[in-house]
Amino acid sequence: MWPWEEDGRLVVASPVIRDGDVVAVVVTDSPTDSMRSRTLRGWLVIAAGELAAMLLAVGAALRLTGWVLRPVRVLDATTHDIATGRLKSRVAPAGGPPELRRLAKSFNEMADHVEDVLEQQRAFVADASHQLRNPLSALLLRIELLALELPEGNEEIASVQAEGKRLARVLDDLLDLALAEHAEPDLRLTDIGALAAERVAAWSPTAAAKGVRLEGDCPPTTAWTDPVTLSSALDAVIDNAVKFTPDGETVRVEVASRGEDSTVVVADHGPGLTDEELARIGDRFWRSGRHQNVKGSGLGLSICRALLAASGGTIAYDHHEPHGLKVTVTVPRSRPPGHDEPDGPAGDQGLTDRTGSRGIRA
Repeated sequence: MWPWEEDGRLVVASPVIRDGDVVAVVVTDSPTDSMRSRTLRGWLVIAAGELAAMLLAVGAALRLTGWVLRPVRVLDATTHDIATGRLKSRVAPAGGPPELRRLAKSFNEMADHVEDVLEQQRAFVADASHQLRNPLSALLLRIELLALELPEGNEEIASVQAEGKRLARVLDDLLDLALAEHAEPDLRLTDIGALAAERVAAWSPTAAAKGVRLEGDCPPTTAWTDPVTLSSALDAVIDNAVKFTPDGETVRVEVASRGEDSTVVVADHGPGLTDEELARIGDRFWRSGRHQNVKGSGLGLSICRALLAASGGTIAYDHHEPHGLKVTVTVPRSRPPGHDEPDGPAGDQGLTDRTGSRGIRA
């Protein structure tokens, strides 16, 4: 009997046999509504029980999975923070199995050790650069005094002076890099359009003296960043673009909003870089073999990247068709977690470098 059968009666015929012969037939005609109803109710009870058991098992599995994966998600978020430059991030206690709690503790110990090592490295570079500046300055002064005793235009003394000044620039840039990696950013809501326009105006005389046109399209656009950091980074990028752009070409600075980020794009029409060189640009002391005769230490863009990373920004490089380099500086438009908007105006206020830096040379 099936609950969905339309025929509501059950007919059964049973023969009556006597001495091997069928002498009669007993026929029963029974209604089946009650039987089919009981069968249907039994099936519904079984199905409800199975559904409840399945929902209970799924709920228990989700709770168990969440309990196991919660510390993994916290560890993943902390790893991302450290990878993007926020070295003080640590894994907070989040429960989970004992193995994952031990892993979180070991990760925090490793992060503390890495931060200590990097701090020692930064301190060594800063101290070494600072300690070498004074004797180098005295040496350069003695070389200048010696040059006064020699005939004017002496090539050897001019070469020594040039190498000494180059070494002084390298020491200055090393000190700037150490300070950039150590300084805490002062994040605030900043009009990066006004800030970029200010940097374009500041670099225009230098570009004009080199025969390069420096143009800017800088509409008002706000983002959360350290205005001093972003100003120094833009100085490095614009200086690099003007330096490598030939006479008569153009360097263009454009500010725009893109979803959750604001961007400052600096595009030049210089010689550009190959794909292999694009992969290495920004590395410390790296310079293209075709540009070794251009002044610079190869640390400017490294300092720029360190400054931006500290404030949650990024810098990217790409080809600028038909020739040249395009540098994109990206800063977030939303307020970073744990940062409140400071009192007082933001934007182009207080753009004096807190570290006393003389500017960044690429």
